[in-house]
Amino acid sequence: MPFSCGAAEMKRMSETLLIAMLSLLVGTMPISTDLYLPALPTLKLDLNASMSQAQLTLTGMLLAFGVSQLFWGPLSDRWGRRPVLLCGLSAFTLAAVFCTLAPSIEQLILWRTLQGAAMGSVVMCARAIVRDSFSPAEGARLMSKAFTGLGFILCLSAPLGGWLAAYSGWRSALVVLVIYGALTCAMVWGQFRESLHTPDPTALQWRVLSGNWVRFLSNPSFRAYTLLSMCTYGYLFTYLASSSFVFIHVMGLSNLEYGLILLCSTSSYIVGTWVCRRWLARWGLRKTIWVAGGMTLSGGIALFICAHFPATGVPGLILPFMLIMLAHGVHQPIGQTGAVGPFPDAAGAASAMGGFLMMLVAFGCGTWLGLSMDGTVYPMANGILFWCVAVAFVAWVLIQKDKTLDGQ
Repeated sequence: MPFSCGAAEMKRMSETLLIAMLSLLVGTMPISTDLYLPALPTLKLDLNASMSQAQLTLTGMLLAFGVSQLFWGPLSDRWGRRPVLLCGLSAFTLAAVFCTLAPSIEQLILWRTLQGAAMGSVVMCARAIVRDSFSPAEGARLMSKAFTGLGFILCLSAPLGGWLAAYSGWRSALVVLVIYGALTCAMVWGQFRESLHTPDPTALQWRVLSGNWVRFLSNPSFRAYTLLSMCTYGYLFTYLASSSFVFIHVMGLSNLEYGLILLCSTSSYIVGTWVCRRWLARWGLRKTIWVAGGMTLSGGIALFICAHFPATGVPGLILPFMLIMLAHGVHQPIGQTGAVGPFPDAAGAASAMGGFLMMLVAFGCGTWLGLSMDGTVYPMANGILFWCVAVAFVAWVLIQKDKTLDGQ
């Protein structure tokens, strides 16, 4: 197993502990959305908010999450992952406290946006930590294990969010984020040893920053694997941002039933992360992505067709998306580690750029959905199909042409 110079410290942590920590770190962003989604319709009514304002509590957070990574990444390359993580997790937890107390939709949007900015440091550092210590191929296998742990966290958060929305109100879901942030911060404080062996004293200089950004965007591996992550997050965010309104308002399900639907898709995602490790060992990066691309496109087409035949009902929407989520469990760890793989000397900045571009997609999807949701299932189905076609193109064309990471 090839290790970089930061691996000596990381090897002192057991693999189980490292995976648990990474699961909590990468879980900060999705749990901030999944736990909260069943409460969106209730929040809209309680705060007398419009559909676009309710969506902005998500899209504003995610835009801040993406932009902030451009700053957090170089900071972590300069000062190390540990101080950036502790600062970000502390700010995330504090912002979550103010979210629970927000008396108006405007204040909730403000605090959710600040929460997203703090959250950018957490997820960015998780990807950088893996690149500090592992090769791209080995890092993908490790991240797939971390995403399996993330899946179990989300399996709990989806029905819990539905139950809290139904019986305790939307503020109680945000209280859970306070507890999650505090516990994760305590774990990093007590257990994490710095993974960056040699900080870069020039990382914050504008000449170095701009040069790195040009270097990232001109690298074919970075472009291909980042586009994979962007497109897969496009269909995921389209589903997350619209499904609560589709299943609860259009199809008449309860908050708790919607939470169980999220549980089904998350369970499929967990299986996908397990499949990812098996396929990587058997086929390598590019063939694994090629097969998963076919699964994504098949699921997107099936969901689009079922959406236009109401007789298929709820199963016609859930089952195709479960296939998409199975493939997502393959794409996500490979895409995120593959993009950072060529840049062991600037893993934080590369991770930050990839995260920023992913969140631009999320913000665009959220803005489009806020304008196009019309009380039917069609905007969700159309948006998911668009991104599934894009994933297939990236998986079958761009990544198949790029052989930079072969053998790593």
